[in-house]
Amino acid sequence: MPLSNEIRKTLILTGASRGIGHATVKRFSSAGWRVITCSRHPFPEDCPWEAGPEDHIQVDLADEGNTFAAIAEMKERLKADGSRLNALVNNAAISPKLEDGARMGAIDTTVDDWKTVFNVNFFAPIMLARGLLDELASVRGAVLNVTSIAGSRVHPFAGAAYATSKAALAALTREMANDFGPLGVRVNAIAPGEIDTSILSPGTEKIVEQIPMRRLGTPEEVAKIIYVLCTETSSYVNGAEIHINGGQHV
Repeated sequence: MPLSNEIRKTLILTGASRGIGHATVKRFSSAGWRVITCSRHPFPEDCPWEAGPEDHIQVDLADEGNTFAAIAEMKERLKADGSRLNALVNNAAISPKLEDGARMGAIDTTVDDWKTVFNVNFFAPIMLARGLLDELASVRGAVLNVTSIAGSRVHPFAGAAYATSKAALAALTREMANDFGPLGVRVNAIAPGEIDTSILSPGTEKIVEQIPMRRLGTPEEVAKIIYVLCTETSSYVNGAEIHINGGQHV
């Protein structure tokens, strides 16, 4: 049973429309949290969790002005009903492909694509965290950045812009942990490997053969760790990047 608005915890989650985002909404909602979701898409009529348009913000994180407007909207919604912002999860990310579906390498990625990917995957997380810092600090909240195994190695499907943006986000997580920590806000990251979602690339089964656990991860397994890193269970964890990949990184 959800708690009253006066004491109910709130999560703001970007990239909520599918996969890990969907599973994260369900995990936090089941624990009684209010979840304000953000995505490029409008609120879905067939929303799989108990929420309404008042808990969804449509935002294009590739657009700086739109992102700042969304931050203002988030702050207004929190203020309107006195909600506390206990966690921000930066899950939204994009990884464009070539016209034939192939990965975009360092040579064939256009400057515009580099900028768009970094706006969504790297700049939006710090813009959101800084813009909501007062709300997070007031309740000693947490920030969780979703990086990737592709941030530490060349990946057969993830493009160069995606991979380098995730590597940068991992470094940013350390910097944020150092700067936000004195204000009582913990900042951590998770680095998923091959997760069973609708956006898996053809050929993933060959990668699975190299994973020590010999299987894909599930969005629910990722959501569980996100939840732990946003709650008191991890109250002294700051600046960490947790690998969720069945041992693929070893």
